[in-house]
Amino acid sequence: MTAAVQGTCAPEFENVRAEFERNFAERGEVGAALAVTLDGESVVDLWGGHADADGARPWQRDTLVNVYSTSKGMTALCAHLLADRGELDLDAPVSRYWPQFAQAGKGDLPVRWLLSHRAGLIGPRERLTPEDVYDWEKTCAVLAATEPWWEPGTAQGYHAVSFGFLVGEVIRRVTGVPLGTFLRTEITEPLGADLYIGTPASEHGRCAQLIGPDGGGTLSGAFPGLPDGPVRSLDAHPFAPLAIAMGHLPMGDVNSAACRSAEIPAANGNATAHGLATVYRALADGELVGPGSLAALRERQSRPDEPDLVLDAAAPGSLPFAWAGGFMLNAFGYFGPNKAAFGHGGAGGSLAFADPENRLSYAYVMNKFGGSTTGGDLRNLALVEAVYASPELARRTG
Repeated sequence: MTAAVQGTCAPEFENVRAEFERNFAERGEVGAALAVTLDGESVVDLWGGHADADGARPWQRDTLVNVYSTSKGMTALCAHLLADRGELDLDAPVSRYWPQFAQAGKGDLPVRWLLSHRAGLIGPRERLTPEDVYDWEKTCAVLAATEPWWEPGTAQGYHAVSFGFLVGEVIRRVTGVPLGTFLRTEITEPLGADLYIGTPASEHGRCAQLIGPDGGGTLSGAFPGLPDGPVRSLDAHPFAPLAIAMGHLPMGDVNSAACRSAEIPAANGNATAHGLATVYRALADGELVGPGSLAALRERQSRPDEPDLVLDAAAPGSLPFAWAGGFMLNAFGYFGPNKAAFGHGGAGGSLAFADPENRLSYAYVMNKFGGSTTGGDLRNLALVEAVYASPELARRTG
């Protein structure tokens, strides 16, 4: 389909505009926005298409959309901000801040392992209903009582949904306020970044309709091959680890008011591209945390060639995945040529990252469910390549 593209683009990034337009014309995009900053200034701020499947609502600059796991970067940033302030010790036991977490032999498990997907708590032993997952206190109580699926620290496995509750509850115990409130008051509002975890009802009218594989607002068919019913062990089925990790993500209408208003910090942040790029710009420019914390939050926590128990189940034979402290490292080059770039992608195809060495931030959001969480969606690959092909960045990156 063709779509009217609006916004601004610095002259040397006109090739980026062309690729953005191709996403609609050739790659099946419905509605999307792209924001890029360089040296603290906006160089790309584009949007186009429609915010709904029927084509009745044009996408606007302030259209919000669920970015799924791209939310995890914002959740991790809250933890690192507290660590930078000296209010949270990432090497301290989680139980220091959340005493109930010590159940099931987890008394010594450090906060760092929650951030680096090494806690073995990819999901509860019994599936939760959507109503349960919308209940913060209940979900956290269940996870606190859960026995890890593997010995913590010995392996990594993507905590697809539980990550947000585990890290978010530590943040709530330290600060006394919910994760979404801390993110808003300490990061997004001071920066003027349009981004929510737990989206207020007053903002729902700006939210795009997420269009799943079934053409509607559900994720039916998004994860083919998952076993039905409870999974009792990691080797019960080829997709068992993925089923456990995804089993408590509400798969119903992700466009419902209940889902938008709930806090699921690993999977339901609603953001504009400009909002995400603004936060990552501040990180790239050293505004949010000091140099030591910036280095620490992107320090690799994975062993070389270490498999990810969950992501490998989703895509057998995939390349080894590298985790930092809640952020994805640029293991595959999806974040451009700088291997030190870091960020997070979301199921469906959203992606946001920072490249501090080049003082660049990037964010792409969309409503047509497409590519993977890793940033390897064709829409992003084309855009990132075009960004780094601009004369100034080509000169910097050689």
